[in-house]
Amino acid sequence: MLTILVANIKGGCGKTTLATHLAAASAGVGKLTALADLDRQRSSLGWLERRPESASPVTGLDWTKDIGERPGGYQRLIIDAPAALKTKQIEELVRMADVVVLPVLPSVFDEQATERFLGKLDELKSIAKNRKGVAVVGNRLRARTKATDRLDSFLGGIGHRVVTRLRDSQIYAEAAASGLSLFDLPGKRAAEHRADWKPLLAYIDAVG
Repeated sequence: MLTILVANIKGGCGKTTLATHLAAASAGVGKLTALADLDRQRSSLGWLERRPESASPVTGLDWTKDIGERPGGYQRLIIDAPAALKTKQIEELVRMADVVVLPVLPSVFDEQATERFLGKLDELKSIAKNRKGVAVVGNRLRARTKATDRLDSFLGGIGHRVVTRLRDSQIYAEAAASGLSLFDLPGKRAAEHRADWKPLLAYIDAVG
């Protein structure tokens, strides 16, 4: 089973959006997929409760009180981590994961928090020795803005691979309201934004 940890110590950077989309993408190609929610806001679990029966099935795991055991019988496990992670929790989750996906928004506050979090990850042997990959994702970007230019400059100097950049769009909120993702939606608009995800999905597939 391939385990994907979606994490950053900065709140509101899009962890749940990435986690639910990765789960839906995996389920959409026929992989038995579980989505573990560690955040007490239960956003991923709420998304699953709204998810229609006609959509590709994803099993929800409630880890909001304690980090659970990796379940048997699944091909993919996506872990939606909360912002307020303690060092021991980071270590435990990274041990469990095969790849860490780290979203970052175009703001100086997000950049500072991301830099601190990457510093913590780099202290772990599995990350420092490249035994486990860290996929940095620029999130909610708007073309030709100073904030996006600054984020591109920041991402280029952090020493970790920037796998893709996701454009800002209301389509994410519209899909989430119905327990769906871009990978569940028809139409040209969804297809255009799905293209942003291809590099990240290819990176994950290459891991396992």
